[in-house]
Amino acid sequence: MSVSLGKPAPDFKLFNTEKKEISLTDYRGKNLVILFFPLAFTGTCTIELCTIRDNYNDYTKLNAEVIGISIDSLFVLEKYKKDQNFNFELLSDFNKTASKAYGVLYDEFVFGMKGVSKRSAFVVDKQGAIQYAEILEKASDQPNYENIKACLTELH
Repeated sequence: MSVSLGKPAPDFKLFNTEKKEISLTDYRGKNLVILFFPLAFTGTCTIELCTIRDNYNDYTKLNAEVIGISIDSLFVLEKYKKDQNFNFELLSDFNKTASKAYGVLYDEFVFGMKGVSKRSAFVVDKQGAIQYAEILEKASDQPNYENIKACLTELH
């Protein structure tokens, strides 16, 4: 499956680092930036998420929240969040249900790993529709933060 602009975002139920189940519907009424990232504790992922952390106020000023989703276990993500002092939710998609629903899984990643999430960015509006989608094939690329903010500005 994959997503289409203007269409409802696929719902998900994933656990955060506090072992609480989080759903897309928990964010209804707010704009939401969903960032899928390949693996915790890797260089490019850390750069991406630290960029968000360091600029989080830009997103809150646009009435948006940000969540990061990876296939790592919630225990790994808990350590990663603490180590990097992330100020937004990290959700474990260990069973790859959200990654499949959003169409962001690599068939094969580095070192023969299968089923790792592609670095991707989605903006979901207050009503739950996809307004921005960026799926990167190269894990070393970063999402276009300015395009994400521009989309949020239009929604604000």
